[in-house]
Amino acid sequence: MAKRFLSGNEAFAEGVRLARPQVISAYPITPQTTCVEALASMVESGALEAEYLHVESEHSALSAAIGASMAGARAFTATSSQGLLYMAECLVYASGGLYPIVMMNACRSTALPWNIYCDQRDSLLLADSGWIQAYAASAQEALDLALMSFAIAESPEVATPFMVCLDGFTLTHTYESVEVPESAQADAFLPPYKTENRFDFENPKNLAFSAGPETNYLFKHQEQQGMLNALKAVPQTEARFAQIFGRAYPGLTEGYLLEGAEYVLITLGTVTGIAQKTASDLRAEGFAAGVLRLRYFRPFPSQEIAKALRQVKAAAVIERDVSFGATGAVHQSVCAALQQQGITTRVSCVIAGLGGADISEDDLRGVFADLAAGRHETRFAGIRERRDER
Repeated sequence: MAKRFLSGNEAFAEGVRLARPQVISAYPITPQTTCVEALASMVESGALEAEYLHVESEHSALSAAIGASMAGARAFTATSSQGLLYMAECLVYASGGLYPIVMMNACRSTALPWNIYCDQRDSLLLADSGWIQAYAASAQEALDLALMSFAIAESPEVATPFMVCLDGFTLTHTYESVEVPESAQADAFLPPYKTENRFDFENPKNLAFSAGPETNYLFKHQEQQGMLNALKAVPQTEARFAQIFGRAYPGLTEGYLLEGAEYVLITLGTVTGIAQKTASDLRAEGFAAGVLRLRYFRPFPSQEIAKALRQVKAAAVIERDVSFGATGAVHQSVCAALQQQGITTRVSCVIAGLGGADISEDDLRGVFADLAAGRHETRFAGIRERRDER
């Protein structure tokens, strides 16, 4: 295992290389571009043996990946923001067909106004498209998720496409030291893809067919079961990953200073780092702060969230998304999970960081202060502007 200085995009591309996809379909869009550029260089140099398809749009990129998966090939693509929205029609074809494609999404604000910087409105807008969604918080985790995503998606009991989300620029273009596994290790972890859900001239079957009211719901139930089966497949895959690579991951959520915490921030993606530092500093000052990071948004880890928040006084979701007319997708899901378990912990929604706006430790201290003071109203503003108003 060698250490290299890589950006998030480059680290993810290394993980894809180790997964040995047979087909890569690519259309560049900022800030995803350097990932597929790196993969193109690997294919050109012979470091990765794959069919690299230069397509004319994001819709074509996912369409090509679906075709490859239907033929029984391991397929990968990547996109961001408006490109992901352009793919929306194809997302449900992939999930409905049970094709375990892996896609990297560089999370980026959506238009209008036009903006190329990070928030999570693109991926969260399509959370109900039937794809597993995981959110990396570091370049190392991005590389490791590239490998684990194929293993999880291709599990026969899951058979669900997988979207790995990296915060645009904040993660895709920042560099850190990353351990890159040897190919032999990756091959031991991820065997070649085999499936019966494919075109087969020897044993022909009908794929991508129509289904009327009398049977349609059966296929949707099958999709739901595959997604729910991922709740077990994730920790099982991570345990096997730890045995081979020596790096352990905590499952669908990651708790930080939760023991004895009275006030908790709930995070998704790279804001976790500054939230954890803020909680550590406040603990040193005698304030019972904690952080609950959601590593996966689909399947939604309702049981883990309920267990983590059962005893706290109040919590706040740091939401890089807004569901216009309501709060945010993460906040709504967290509240539903607690309600289902009969837990009355108050959870507020802080809509922040939209369009790449900075979220600082001082901002997060303000959120903790609000929780302690019993202020729970949802604010649609950057955290800094909100504090200036008080």
